[in-house]
Amino acid sequence: MPANLTPDYKKAEERYREAGTTEEKILALEEMMRLIPKHKGTEHLRADLKRRLSKLRETPQQKAGGKRVDVFHVPKSGAGQVVLLGMPNSGKSALVGALTNAKVHVADFPFATHAPVPGMVQYQDVQIQLVDMPPITADFVAPGQVGTYRHANMIGLVIDLSGDIEEQWQVGIDYLESKRLITQENAFTRDEHGNSLTKPFFCLGTKVDLAGEGLLDLLAESTDYRCEFLELSTSGGGGLEGLPEKLFNWLQIVRIYAKPPGKPADMKDPFTLPIGASVHDLTRLIHRELADKLKTARCWGAGVYDGQNVHLTHVLHDRDVVELHFT
Repeated sequence: MPANLTPDYKKAEERYREAGTTEEKILALEEMMRLIPKHKGTEHLRADLKRRLSKLRETPQQKAGGKRVDVFHVPKSGAGQVVLLGMPNSGKSALVGALTNAKVHVADFPFATHAPVPGMVQYQDVQIQLVDMPPITADFVAPGQVGTYRHANMIGLVIDLSGDIEEQWQVGIDYLESKRLITQENAFTRDEHGNSLTKPFFCLGTKVDLAGEGLLDLLAESTDYRCEFLELSTSGGGGLEGLPEKLFNWLQIVRIYAKPPGKPADMKDPFTLPIGASVHDLTRLIHRELADKLKTARCWGAGVYDGQNVHLTHVLHDRDVVELHFT
């Protein structure tokens, strides 16, 4: 039986052959797995793709003795990881430096940042990880850089409003599209394990104090992408004060406070979960092995009376307090 491979599959196969890094090969293979027709004629090919994908995923990123280190691997921390993308001198480093305690290198010359620099943004009682990245151009992106974007929760495209706005936007969009990190339909494609291959993203316009307001609105009106746009200034501070709250909202997460039976709730260190998460999702986050041992749960918060018994499927809301009882 013929395989009948689609043109999109063949494009993904071509990207696999041209891939220069393990991360890019994994990305291409995941796309091939998603696109390959599933019938008897492709059984052997699908098995080969799975074998190659499994082998690449098992490739260690770091070996003893310092033989190999992935400088672009940034362990996630806090309520979510937001990674910045932009051309040289777009203001990424200044932004991270203004919102976090990270030791960024802010300079007037391009390519001052050579590796990811993570920092923590404080929003009320949670922290959000904001990662500065080396710049990209239409002709150059550091090998392996795509891995940082691939594992982020969200991507922030940073544009210098005092420069060529359309060029910066197009270079960023072209890169994200070429790596299948975004699609024009804003659809979220997934691999065979259910993991999202595409990422939500937003656009920040920096140096509004130099360029004037309203320029980003014109860009937003001219593009088919429906993402969030925000103008700000790192030198004058305009827009910065509200950015932590916006990052929290854009991540689409809720804070849940755990209450041990018979004791006050811990209101200082909340768990964070995606909007729409249930009591069962909370138990799996706290301790995966205990999730199946949950007997009852009580909830204080939105849509319930204080201490109401709730089902495992009960959807949680921001700032809910939950008391779990295990067998």
